[in-house]
Amino acid sequence: MGVTAMVNQKGGVGKTTVALGLASALCAAGRSVLVVDLDPQANATTGLGLWDPPLTVDSLLAQDRSGSASDAVLTARWDADGIAAVPAVLASSPRLAQVEHQLVSDVIGAQDRLDGVLGDLPDDYDEVIIDCPPSLGLLTVNALFAADRVVVVTEPAAWSADGVEQILRNVERIAQRRGGRPELAGIVLNRVGRTRDAGYWASEMTQRYPEHVVEPHVKLRAAVAEAAAQAVPVHALRRSGAGEAAAELDALAEVLFGPGDPGVSLGTAESPEQGAEGPEQMDRRHPEDRTGHGSESVVDLGGSPRVDASPQVPTDSGSPSDWDDPGSDARGASTVDPEDVLAIPVPQRFG
Repeated sequence: MGVTAMVNQKGGVGKTTVALGLASALCAAGRSVLVVDLDPQANATTGLGLWDPPLTVDSLLAQDRSGSASDAVLTARWDADGIAAVPAVLASSPRLAQVEHQLVSDVIGAQDRLDGVLGDLPDDYDEVIIDCPPSLGLLTVNALFAADRVVVVTEPAAWSADGVEQILRNVERIAQRRGGRPELAGIVLNRVGRTRDAGYWASEMTQRYPEHVVEPHVKLRAAVAEAAAQAVPVHALRRSGAGEAAAELDALAEVLFGPGDPGVSLGTAESPEQGAEGPEQMDRRHPEDRTGHGSESVVDLGGSPRVDASPQVPTDSGSPSDWDDPGSDARGASTVDPEDVLAIPVPQRFG
């Protein structure tokens, strides 16, 4: 149980898709999850099926009333097929960007307003996940002051290592002022493809932060992005690659959050009766089974990981259809499966 902030000031690394994927894995394991969308882009909000939420976190931060978040909790409009529950949500809106500027004038409590408005609300959930904006501004600082632990999401690319170093320095500064909180739960490598460049930078990141980079890495798959775009949990998606993606996220959730209820395996929980219908979803998914296991590991900024067992993820068969990375195989041929593309209709612009 705790509050986890998903951070990186570099944009485009997939913090939101990883946050929603982990929320899906935790819900599939039968755990109660609250997702706090602290990004003015509100992608986590729409990814959870909420397009016009009546209450949003910007009003909570503007009012600065202790414990007021409990009045603004909404229920994600995810299809419950494939997961045991759906997350609760503190939704965001573009107005949050304006509130961040207003926080600058608060010389006393600008950095911990989120912690105040959350109050005891995190105690009602097994896990709270905060999706942070791609910046080191006051919104991210508020998330770090409210968090018990931090997950840094990055990708294997040339400039990503610099972004990780910067965010770790800020996490450490805040932890020094808060008696060691938040601690670093791990660095997650996202969108790890099969190209030489991706392999090189993934290895470079692991060598630079050997005690903090966690496994399994999240491979580059269209299924993960498609689930977020369609506002469905990845565990309920039926298309090529979705089963492997769900298994990776199951294992990663156990590494970051620990094992759940012994009676409920990650990714295999029976879903309850379907609740309120969300917006109509595109029915372009393929049936696929999925399994997954994992282990627990939590590290603090100066320590080494405590690992109970190595996460077991289904090994990659090397089949091109399992991957969505436009790389090349040993013969230089394309490894892209024509069917393994985003199943999202493209609007006609002409004619």
